[in-house]
Amino acid sequence: MIFYFAYGSNLHHQQMKKRCPNCEFIKKIILHNYFLTFRSKYGVADIQRKKGKKVFGGLYIISKAAEKRLDAYEEYPTLYKKMYFKYQGKKVMTYIMPKKNKLVSPTKRYLNIIKQGYKDCDINQKSLRDSLELLKNQIRR
Repeated sequence: MIFYFAYGSNLHHQQMKKRCPNCEFIKKIILHNYFLTFRSKYGVADIQRKKGKKVFGGLYIISKAAEKRLDAYEEYPTLYKKMYFKYQGKKVMTYIMPKKNKLVSPTKRYLNIIKQGYKDCDINQKSLRDSLELLKNQIRR
């Protein structure tokens, strides 16, 4: 049994069930001192350390087999590496890009998957809008 923190397209419950059929969504949680952004040639979600910021996401329980499937989907260890943190005394795994490449806006399709994931996990979309606004400002620089 592995605790997994999703913050991008894996928030989408139907998509997660396809990738990890026996996964169980537990609840929405917050990862403190990180912010959500989008990068790589794909414009996919990433988190980056920043004191005082927070990332809203979903806490799942997944199996070892599901973790291997997610590893393939997340292009681990090439695009993403694994990061671990403690949440209420439990070790939680998530994926994070080790190379902080150029920031890239997400595609409309990808963004719609994330928006549905926010609805599925009952996360206020204001935090996503704030992240996208920050991204736009950073790209303009």
